Amino acid sequence: MKAHINGTVIAEAAQEDLVKIEGNWYFPPSSVKSEFLQKSPTPYTCPWKGECQYFSVVVDGQSLQDRAWSYPNPYPTAFERVGTDFSDYVAFWKEVQVSE
Repeated sequence: MKAHINGTVIAEAAQEDLVKIEGNWYFPPSSVKSEFLQKSPTPYTCPWKGECQYFSVVVDGQSLQDRAWSYPNPYPTAFERVGTDFSDYVAFWKEVQVSE
C-alpha cells in the first residue's frame, strides 16, 4: 500500500503491516517518509484512542495542514479494541491518496 500525493510517495508498506481503524489505513512509523511531515500544534484527543499528534504534509513546497495524524501513546483499552498496538502509526486524510 502507498500513501501518495501528486505522484510523491509519502509512505509505503505491505497491507498486512498496516492497521485499519475507522476506515483509515494507519502506516507503521518505519514506512513513513518523515521528511514530508511537519508536526502541527492542532490539539485533539479521541475519546477512545487518546491524544492525537497531527502533521502537515509538505510536498513540492505545498503545505497541507493536518492531513496526517498518529497516536504516540494510545490508551491501553484502544489496543484491545483495535487488536494490536498502533502507537505512532500514521494515517492520512483528503488530498493524500492511499492505494495498492
